[in-house]
Amino acid sequence: MKTLVRGEKAKLQNFTAATQLEVEVNVTSRFDMDITCFGLNSEKKLCDDRYMIFYNQLQSPSNEIQLHGHSSGRGTFSINLSKLPSSVQHLVFTATIDGDGTMGMISSGTFVIKALGEPILNYSFSSNDFKNEKAIIITEIYYKDIWRVSSVGRGFDGGLGALLKDFGGEVAQEQTQPAPQITAAPVSIPHANDNKKILLEKKMEVLAPKILDLSKKAKVSLEKVGLQNHHAKVALCLDISGSMSGLYRSGKIQEFAERILALGTRFDDDGSIDIFLFGANGHEAGELTIDNFNGFVNQLIRQYPLEGSTYYGKVMKIIRQHYFGSASERKQPISKEMPVYVMFVTDGATFDEKETVNHIRNSSYEPIFWQFMAIGKSNKGLKNRGFLRAFRSDFTFLEALDNLSGRYLDNADFFSVEDPQHISDNQLYDLLMTEYPEWVKAAAAKGLILRQLN
Repeated sequence: MKTLVRGEKAKLQNFTAATQLEVEVNVTSRFDMDITCFGLNSEKKLCDDRYMIFYNQLQSPSNEIQLHGHSSGRGTFSINLSKLPSSVQHLVFTATIDGDGTMGMISSGTFVIKALGEPILNYSFSSNDFKNEKAIIITEIYYKDIWRVSSVGRGFDGGLGALLKDFGGEVAQEQTQPAPQITAAPVSIPHANDNKKILLEKKMEVLAPKILDLSKKAKVSLEKVGLQNHHAKVALCLDISGSMSGLYRSGKIQEFAERILALGTRFDDDGSIDIFLFGANGHEAGELTIDNFNGFVNQLIRQYPLEGSTYYGKVMKIIRQHYFGSASERKQPISKEMPVYVMFVTDGATFDEKETVNHIRNSSYEPIFWQFMAIGKSNKGLKNRGFLRAFRSDFTFLEALDNLSGRYLDNADFFSVEDPQHISDNQLYDLLMTEYPEWVKAAAAKGLILRQLN
């Protein structure tokens, strides 16, 4: 196996005649890091966004490039050079830090090319090779009469945005004027993920135009409350008790899930939301994404048949463990950079009110907000906004959560709908932002959210 040094170039044909390669990239650090392969033209420009292969787009149009294994700082790509279109003549492998940290603070990195399962070329680097860069071009496989490889090791202080600009891609609009010291309106602070959101929108244009349309409606509601640049993880928690059967069969839950997925694309750039279920038991049920949303709920119910009773507390425990590693009693706040917004949907009262109250109180010390929506009749919610008449309550317990004592922060809101299809998209997104914006401010002030972006 040939070891390359920084800046060295080599001809691939000197090491293999194979055109099917495997590329392994591994960067060890304590920061969140994304590994990406850019397919560029002869001028080293990204002329087709579908050849940007990363965690949110796992393959090129004809599967010439595929990302199989990926996690923070790690990616394994399979590449068929013979199938690449003539327009793609450079495959550029990069690493970008998401958030704080620089490449001068990494531990080590390796880039390995394999053919027929055997390593043929590798390149190693460390923090000594970089300083304040937030993105690096590690290595490049390119065509010049024959396929060649170059260990580049070039850094960019500007991170992903600088990379995209260098490759001719679109970047978020830059601020050319200094922000005023005093302003009555919220100040939008650019975030490293803004450029990823641009790429996500482009992907939705192709794969999920329906979700993109909903996402634009959600954006309007977020702008009203100053959360247009807010970042959070979104979870959808669905009741699978037997009484929900008609709602699932009618497609109303599928439609509602798509509306929450669209909100998730505004709050996060990964194009997915986490799914949790509850009935007699609680379940962690994977992710709803812009890749798998079509028919997702029908498949979900086949895997998790409806159950005979309703326990909120069981799934709340699972959710807290998922995001914070524990669902125990808390007396001290914990902090995260990204809070969690839980959309909690039910059509009936819980059998474990005490357990539910305990989770609400204990999670008030965590950066998590519970947005309860009841499907059915209630004294609280839409009737106060002119949508429904007053009637007898079926959700007294949920109505009382707003006045629950013993909490570090008020971390829950509740409204009801008689039918989720009878409320417009714009009305729904406005309702979802009734109390959450104030919670965000309070959570940031009390240290639950490490970096408030609005």
